[in-house]
Amino acid sequence: MSGLLALVFLISRLFTPEDEKNLNGDGKKEEATNGDRKSLKALHEEFNSFRREYIAVYLVIMLADWMQGTHMYTLYLSYGVNISALFLTGFLSGAIFAPFLGSLVDKFGRKKSCVAYCVLEIVINVLEHSTNFQLLLLGRVLGGISTNLLFSAFESWMTTEHRHRGFPEAWLARTYSDTSIGNGTMAILAGIVAQVLEDNLGHIGPFQGAVALTALALILILRWPENYGEVHEGDHSKSSLYHQFTEGWKVTLSDSHVWRIGMTQALSEGAMYTFVFMWVPTLLSMDPPGGVPTGCVFSSLMMAITIGGILFRPFETLVTKFLVPASKASEVSASIIYGLAAISMAVPAYCMYGVSHSSHCFENILASFMVVEMCVGLFMPVAGTLRSKYVPDALQGGILNIFRLPLNAIVVAGTHATDVLDPAVVFVMVSVFFLGASIIQATMISQQQPVSSTKKSN
Repeated sequence: MSGLLALVFLISRLFTPEDEKNLNGDGKKEEATNGDRKSLKALHEEFNSFRREYIAVYLVIMLADWMQGTHMYTLYLSYGVNISALFLTGFLSGAIFAPFLGSLVDKFGRKKSCVAYCVLEIVINVLEHSTNFQLLLLGRVLGGISTNLLFSAFESWMTTEHRHRGFPEAWLARTYSDTSIGNGTMAILAGIVAQVLEDNLGHIGPFQGAVALTALALILILRWPENYGEVHEGDHSKSSLYHQFTEGWKVTLSDSHVWRIGMTQALSEGAMYTFVFMWVPTLLSMDPPGGVPTGCVFSSLMMAITIGGILFRPFETLVTKFLVPASKASEVSASIIYGLAAISMAVPAYCMYGVSHSSHCFENILASFMVVEMCVGLFMPVAGTLRSKYVPDALQGGILNIFRLPLNAIVVAGTHATDVLDPAVVFVMVSVFFLGASIIQATMISQQQPVSSTKKSN
């Protein structure tokens, strides 16, 4: 898998965006062209500096988040508490606070919301030191709030700041691609770091490490400028929280582009989270000779996410070159990626239904898991690009949290299904979720480009 990752990285270097090619232009061109090239080079340098500033924080935050996720179950198991009640509390908290938390993010500031996330995460990880069930429940309630902030405040800040600094819209995809690559890489690193901390400090070790990492992220965030959900500078101080809240819901329900983006996100991420609950018991049930090295499989799945992130830009380049104009490349790419994910999840359903009696069923299922995780690495940046394209800047925090309502409902339904339904049926359900996302996304291909998302609909 490591060799494949290296090969994919080398291949991706062959796909250089046109504006980057222009930085090394022919010296025989006109002086005006040379001047434009210098201006473009300066803009590239400013953008790369901004991108590094954001991604540095993102990587630290995701490393801390992965370190908690990989060891939370074992920590609660060592406490002897009701684990399912704690996890369910976190999901319910996220669902309850999602409808209006995003409006707070837009009105009071995205940077402040990122700071609030860090403070909450430090408090949550301190609470994890307690074996008191009520304090652990409080931590899960706060965890539902912080999760909503994690998946709305940071992206909203980055997208708006990108536009404030005058960078081209097409360059947003590069940042999303890098975050997808970094997410998979941090997951692999988190498994190693968390294990070392657990070996030396016990089950609570990874959470102590997460406190230190989150504090580091907080220091880095303090250097960021503030931005708000507003069309013109100062609008946030004039509009009420109620206005932000109602406008977010109004745009989500009335703009078909926005609610379709929300539904594709809910279906695809809901399918992904359901798969997360399924892959370990599915592989273990196959009882392969020598058992299942779950740690190695997990690392391979995370590498697949990284490969998907690396392939995103070359993939969109090919879509633009052979299928559709650049203006519709993201829509077509998303539909293809979700479709591929649907096919990959049909493989374990096919094998586990008993239709296939191949001796290579374990290998086929494992390969399909790698493919779906590669699709995850691909659809993370394409979904981010589409959100930045269709969701108004002024309402982005609010609308991204509204999207989490159907997502939480699908996750709860999916996780419940893993307990009561046959695994083959669950994989059929996951495949249908991805197929639904692909079909909904395909309906946006032929439609007219919406008004710029940098403006708020009234």
